[in-house]
Amino acid sequence: MATVNFISHLASVYLVFLLSTTAAAINVTTVLSSFPNLSSFSNLLVSSGIASELSGRNSLTLLAVPNSHFSSASVDFTRRLSPPKLADLLRFNVLLQFLSDSDLRRISPSGSAVTTLYEASGHVFAGSGSVNVTRDPASGSVTIGSPSSSKSVTVLKLLETKPPNITVLSVDSFLVPAGIDLTASETLIPPTSGMSPPPAGINLTQILINGHNFNVALSLLVASGVITELENDDHGAGITVFVPTDSAFSDLPENQNLQSLPADKKAIVLKFHVLNSYYTLGSLESITNPVNPTLATELMGAGSYTLNISRVNGSIVTINSGLVLADVTQTAFDQNPVSVFGVSKVLLPKELFPKPGQPVSTPATTTPPREVSLSPEGSDDQPSRLVAPPGEVVSSSTVKRTRVFFYLCWCIAFWCAFLV
Repeated sequence: MATVNFISHLASVYLVFLLSTTAAAINVTTVLSSFPNLSSFSNLLVSSGIASELSGRNSLTLLAVPNSHFSSASVDFTRRLSPPKLADLLRFNVLLQFLSDSDLRRISPSGSAVTTLYEASGHVFAGSGSVNVTRDPASGSVTIGSPSSSKSVTVLKLLETKPPNITVLSVDSFLVPAGIDLTASETLIPPTSGMSPPPAGINLTQILINGHNFNVALSLLVASGVITELENDDHGAGITVFVPTDSAFSDLPENQNLQSLPADKKAIVLKFHVLNSYYTLGSLESITNPVNPTLATELMGAGSYTLNISRVNGSIVTINSGLVLADVTQTAFDQNPVSVFGVSKVLLPKELFPKPGQPVSTPATTTPPREVSLSPEGSDDQPSRLVAPPGEVVSSSTVKRTRVFFYLCWCIAFWCAFLV
């Protein structure tokens, strides 16, 4: 009976686990349906295809514009913007980070940078795709602006928060990224119900160029040919690329010099920065299996060249290579099946590099030959010379012990002769 109860308990726990895993997916339309005043914003997300684009994510904050601000707008941009640019505008108003009420209260006056879906899509070619969230300590008001624009929006109210998945913030207007002009008349065709198809191939080179802080990594990837492999691969289950910033390479100690490796080992280190599965930032934050194989694992064997991924201090994703701890600092690109994240340090595999502080092994030096005198002390004869072999030195104490040995033998022989 106890066994039956135990099995029943395990089944219940497993069922709860399955339900919680299923609930992790976000249905934006269902969340927004509770707020009739956001119906216009919700319809835009659906008609542009952004709602379906968000269905596979599990950590985000929506900047939702209420219906009243649609009617007071001087321009009906839903008809003026082309469907691709309207989709990018909406992506810019989706933050890829869950911001609770307590998170907003902890934001400093200097602000906090947050990645948007627009930046993760790789469509940013002018300015920045991230936003800066600031809070006035006196009034408590929260504003969100783009680093490349003087315009910002004000948070009117926090409408919904469902940890750790989604927050809905009501804002007074749309946040517009650089390069999109709401007053320009581009087309009078309303957005279609389907989203534009993803690009046929991923231009990883252009993504890293747009990042402005991955020059060293890009040169290494190009020189090794790894970037060509990544761009030509069909990706299967997808890939996640961790790219060290330029400052990460300049911080490498002398005994961990990546440039000193032969070409094949250098390629292994670069592939050590690539997971053979696609992960969004939110899925990295909630990852259940911390030990992840890399493309280097496929080359060198199971159990080797793995990365340990965890979440610390609430929302910081940390990667442990076995030698170094690196933080994910930015999302450079995120469009299924490829995501690219900037990291604060070069991920060095323990299989190839010494531990920090361990000296680099150097070839043993050969001791030059030394000449040692074996002549008795006080002899007028010129000393004979014995050259010690390389690496072997005959010490003076050895010479003295040899003299004592011969002296004792002479004494014993003399005493035996005397007795006879």
